[in-house]
Amino acid sequence: MSVLRSKSVEQSIRDTEEPEHRLKKNLGALDLVVFGVGVSVGAGIFVLTGQAAGGNAGPAVAVSFVIAAIACGLAALCYAELASTVPVAGSAYTFSFATMGELVAWIIGWDLVLEFVVGASAVATSFSAYLGVVLEQLFGVTVPPAIASAEDGVLNLPAALLVLGLTVVLVTGIKLSSRVNQVITAIKVLVVLAVIGVGLAFVDTANWSPFVPPAQPSAPEDAGFLTSPLVETIFGLTPTAFGVGGVVAAAALVFFAFIGFDVVATTAEETKNPQKALPLGIFGSLAIVTVLYVAVSLVVTGVQPYSEIDPADGAPLATAFTAVGVGWMGALVAVGACVGLVSVVMILFIGQTRVAFAMARDGLLPRGLARTHPTHGTPYRITMITGGVIAVVAALVPLEELALLVNIGTLFAFVLVSIGVVVLRRTRPDLRRSFRVPALPVVATLSVLACVYLMLNLTGETWLRFLLWMLLGVVVYFAYSRRRSVLQPGSPAQRASAARRGADGGQPAG
Repeated sequence: MSVLRSKSVEQSIRDTEEPEHRLKKNLGALDLVVFGVGVSVGAGIFVLTGQAAGGNAGPAVAVSFVIAAIACGLAALCYAELASTVPVAGSAYTFSFATMGELVAWIIGWDLVLEFVVGASAVATSFSAYLGVVLEQLFGVTVPPAIASAEDGVLNLPAALLVLGLTVVLVTGIKLSSRVNQVITAIKVLVVLAVIGVGLAFVDTANWSPFVPPAQPSAPEDAGFLTSPLVETIFGLTPTAFGVGGVVAAAALVFFAFIGFDVVATTAEETKNPQKALPLGIFGSLAIVTVLYVAVSLVVTGVQPYSEIDPADGAPLATAFTAVGVGWMGALVAVGACVGLVSVVMILFIGQTRVAFAMARDGLLPRGLARTHPTHGTPYRITMITGGVIAVVAALVPLEELALLVNIGTLFAFVLVSIGVVVLRRTRPDLRRSFRVPALPVVATLSVLACVYLMLNLTGETWLRFLLWMLLGVVVYFAYSRRRSVLQPGSPAQRASAARRGADGGQPAG
């Protein structure tokens, strides 16, 4: 069946050498670690910690972060093997194409569009909100409501301007993007360390007892399929907050904080020594952000009792410090979040452009989008188009309700990558692997189970929206992409690929 046709690893790697589609290799292991930390440390560390503690898990939100990190860690092992074995742009899309065939690859590519575009747009709107706080608190300047929010005004102008500015940076080069990210990440990590250091002086360990608060009803009796976690609907469970169930539910919520470490894999083609640098980048960034999140969650619940944390509070960490007389920390947190969100948007933006670039090079999107800049070596066409789309979405669409779609989309990608590493190990045992997942069947199985369980803890409404997005993607594939694929006999992409192989004296790839 044509939908099961796969693109060999050798062909994928050979395509990276095409002059018009070649990306510059400018990134090292440190760049990748900072990318991973930069995309994972944003407003979530200042907001999700308090919200999940106050509404779901209490002090045990620290355990929720560990659960989410374990799920990510299992998937990270699989990403590390595939990314170092197939060092090609596209991450999960490219891995799926080499293991499970074209249709699965398209589905995961379509899914990653959801993760990166919606994620970048949502974070851009959060940047706008924190920018308003910083301008008002430090400079007494108020952003006019009409241009400060798409929900309460006409459009979100700061979010759109941020994305357009980052578009210029990304077109200019991946190395410049990395340098900008390093500066921003250093600033926000220093803010986080300051929060932890100052907060430790005000921690009251009595606030950590009980560490896992007793379970209690969390939703009205008339809560239905759309607003309840899917696992409760399937098994007829009573909605609860706190307790063990609340800790797991909080893990599904705070998972958003870890989204983005997989972006490291999308830069494989631009990495100097991907076989060594990619595993270091993936594991190093995940370890650092896990420690930071756990530390901040313990501080916020130690400074203020979890029962006094309002889950709807947009700045729970600042509120906690104000309650103990350290109001100036609120301004510092706002500055750290505002600056930090810039790099989060940028790295999610990079992830989307690299996935779309790989899909266009394979003919599943218009191949003209895969051309790289003759001077900067960046996929400038797809970068400018993506920047325009993200800017419009961030400016005009209220995204609060869509944020959970990013979680389910990422978890779905993790599931397919975990399956794909097993498939490639069996179908291509001859490939050179600089990193191998230990106890692969066990690790991959645990990764799939952990990710699926976290997905089931998301609401029925999130699942419905996700399935509708996937259905739309299948329609687009059969209506457009399948007939234009580089693997479709007679397609323009296939003829161009064959012509290049003939000019090089090569043989058609399997």
